[in-house]
Amino acid sequence: MPISVHTDLIHRYDRPGPRYTSYPTAPHFSSEFTPVDWELAMSENNLTPDRDLSLYVHIPFCDTLCWFCGCTTIISRRKEASARYVDALLREIDLYAERIHPGRRVVQIHWGGGTPTHLSPEQIERVGRHLHDRFRVSGDAEISCEMDPRGLENGHIEALRLVGFNRASIGVQDFNPVVQKAINRIHDEALVGDVVARIRAAGFASINMDLIYGLPHQTPDSFADTLDRVRRLNSDRLAVFSYAHVPWMMPHQKLIHENDLPHPTDKALMLAHVVASLTEEDWTYIGMDHFARSSDDLAVAQRNGTLQRNFQGYSTRSGVDIHAFGMSSISQLPNAYAQHSKQLGAWYDAVEAGRLPLAKGVRLSPDDVQRRHVIMRLMCDMRLDFDALSEQLGVAFPEVFRRELAALDMFMDDGLLEKTHGGLRVTDTGRLFVRNMAMTFDAYLGVGQARYSRTV
Repeated sequence: MPISVHTDLIHRYDRPGPRYTSYPTAPHFSSEFTPVDWELAMSENNLTPDRDLSLYVHIPFCDTLCWFCGCTTIISRRKEASARYVDALLREIDLYAERIHPGRRVVQIHWGGGTPTHLSPEQIERVGRHLHDRFRVSGDAEISCEMDPRGLENGHIEALRLVGFNRASIGVQDFNPVVQKAINRIHDEALVGDVVARIRAAGFASINMDLIYGLPHQTPDSFADTLDRVRRLNSDRLAVFSYAHVPWMMPHQKLIHENDLPHPTDKALMLAHVVASLTEEDWTYIGMDHFARSSDDLAVAQRNGTLQRNFQGYSTRSGVDIHAFGMSSISQLPNAYAQHSKQLGAWYDAVEAGRLPLAKGVRLSPDDVQRRHVIMRLMCDMRLDFDALSEQLGVAFPEVFRRELAALDMFMDDGLLEKTHGGLRVTDTGRLFVRNMAMTFDAYLGVGQARYSRTV
């Protein structure tokens, strides 16, 4: 897949913009959306027990602080902290289970963080069994966990398998020791290789690895070396994220010196090399930051037009509601989003008092629903099928969105989009700028004080 990167394109399109794991995006959630509003949205959606569920569990704890991290984390080695958290988490799961139709099927579970494997094996088993006790988990559910290879013991892996986990996601980020020192995350290739071997031996069906490009001291050559070393570890999926330098949101990122960050052109060259290198082999470029082997479920879902995008990235499970547990976690229904408190104390106060720990959210308008669908299909399918969108939205898509489609002309002029019979297709080079294309359909840009990472 040949991709050419020109400096003038980088300068033109490198601007702040959302990643569109939701629409409206999280900065537009409001504290005026109350627990009563969320209860109403859940009750409306709970009338159809045949609608499947996806469950997300947020474990915020980490042993050490990674300076690049943009997640909601708590740095602690105190085991009593995680013990209280697990107790509250089980209580919160009960609060939701009481409000969700017991016949609904769970087809996906994901644990993120932080570091879920910061929990002890006993705690992992306790939370996992509680989820299975409270919900009807499908026998073919995707059950995945994010793992830090540092400190991952066999007991963690065994406990995860015991409660049904079948997919693992390993945080690698970069193998270059200079880069690792600059982000305060040290581990070598041998450690990761050993972890992969142990996860495979335990019977996990799929392994994903996370890489990040745009970190301090990275160069196109150094990141190409990291990619070569990761490929030798033979994972099934790769998530290759662009580093989001947002020190106004994550103050610890001030520990990273901006002068050490690669130029946007070098960042684009890194991703272009990843795309070209992987797609020469048996890999499919799924979207903005995900790659999968051609036989993987993600690649199959993209070919079938059923790929989805949510707060965990790209997903194979369409038409599901996401219910999230833990501080800062975000739930998604067809007509609403709700986010739990990012403050651990406030989350504890609500849950331990028997209240849903809602901090903010939003109810979607009919226009929001339409725009979310268009952005989703653009970022998942890498094309816009006008007839299909008209049928799915119940409107004449080219007419209703004529201004947005006219704004896409600049991408066609630059060779990033091309006309097809009945629609538009993102070109290979255009995939590097799909966030910018999605922004064309965003009615909230420029509203409020939202600040975003840069798109390149």
